[in-house]
Amino acid sequence: MAVDTITFEDVKEAADRIRPHVHRTPLLHSATLSERSGADLWLKAENLQKTGSFKPRGGISAALQLSPEERSRGVISISAGNHAAALAFAARMAGTHATLVMPETASLSKIAATRGYGAEVVLVDGRRLMESMEEIQREHGQTFIHPFDHPQVIAGQGTVGLEIFDDLPDVDVVVVPVGGGGLISGIAVALKTLKPGIVVIGVEPEGSSVVSQSLAAGHTIKLERFATIADGLNAPFSAPTSFALVQRLVDEMVIVSDEEIANALALILERTKLLVESAGAAAVAALVAGRVPAATGKTAVAVLSGGNVDLALLGQLVTPTATVAT
Repeated sequence: MAVDTITFEDVKEAADRIRPHVHRTPLLHSATLSERSGADLWLKAENLQKTGSFKPRGGISAALQLSPEERSRGVISISAGNHAAALAFAARMAGTHATLVMPETASLSKIAATRGYGAEVVLVDGRRLMESMEEIQREHGQTFIHPFDHPQVIAGQGTVGLEIFDDLPDVDVVVVPVGGGGLISGIAVALKTLKPGIVVIGVEPEGSSVVSQSLAAGHTIKLERFATIADGLNAPFSAPTSFALVQRLVDEMVIVSDEEIANALALILERTKLLVESAGAAAVAALVAGRVPAATGKTAVAVLSGGNVDLALLGQLVTPTATVAT
């Protein structure tokens, strides 16, 4: 598959491939979050997915397509955490070995989870993730599975969109956290085929907005500086396939602050009893902060992309305001 050729059929085939190996995560309603956002708001709880994020959908989709020769050589990738754990999980399931190159600043819990699934973890300077990975790959010959631009990864992530539409065909707006763009591009392929009039909106943190900046530039870029509490959205570069899909299919990108993300994380925990990581709270942050006027008065879904919050940091992020689940 070439750039910008991920199709609805690719997503459906990925769904068939991964169905026995992933959870079909619930779509949950919150009266409180609906009131706060001005939308009839539903939450796609990918924080309840295997390994704690949406990432196994794409990782398994790609791992199951490896040839016997590729499996014998193993796979390699870069990740701040969730893709690392997911690919380690997928590789073990597919009978191959995974090497994950992670930044030295990665969450200790995500490093431990990745190793727990049997992968080799190599910690490097976060500014040299890709270069370090390429050096290792040249020496050992593993197959590179890109964290957000591999066609089978994008197709696998698109299965989130299939499930949203299946559970809520009246949905008008879907709001998705964006790091590199693999999740939103796959979701957009699925939903824009099933319901062309649907609005798909991406959310990035203000300190790490490579997709928004790429759209403004008209081409993929690499950030020299990037920082956010939402480490799962801290992509240092955009990439061709996912970027082309975002350009064509995503209606709008919006920006939220780290403070708004932290407030949304606390609100989700207190009102729905769902524990999400900072990246997983970004879509709700945008909705309750009024960044998504297209959702006002409409049926909307916020994707809770992951729940792998570092418990050591949780107390710093959460300020209690309520305890009633609604």
